[in-house]
Amino acid sequence: MKTTVLLDRVLIKKTEAEKSTSSGLLIASGLANPQDEGIVVAVGEGRLTSKDILVPLAVKVDDRVIFQKGAGIPVKIDGEELVVLREYEIYGVLEE
Repeated sequence: MKTTVLLDRVLIKKTEAEKSTSSGLLIASGLANPQDEGIVVAVGEGRLTSKDILVPLAVKVDDRVIFQKGAGIPVKIDGEELVVLREYEIYGVLEE
């Protein structure tokens, strides 16, 4: 099913956060990062300014992003658990 989100919203599929450091040390589950990671599945058209000018979003489909744990609204589409966030709730884009 094709899913479209509106305006400044972003649809994200959560991914599993790293469980070890780059040097190979395991991270205890209680000490894991206070943020979640995910892959952008869909983005809205952009954010409207107070003068009704549409500003495009900085993230795009397939970007790997980080955001605060518990942020956004969880949704289930075609049996897949996703999260809808506003763009300002995204901390940043992770690059490889």
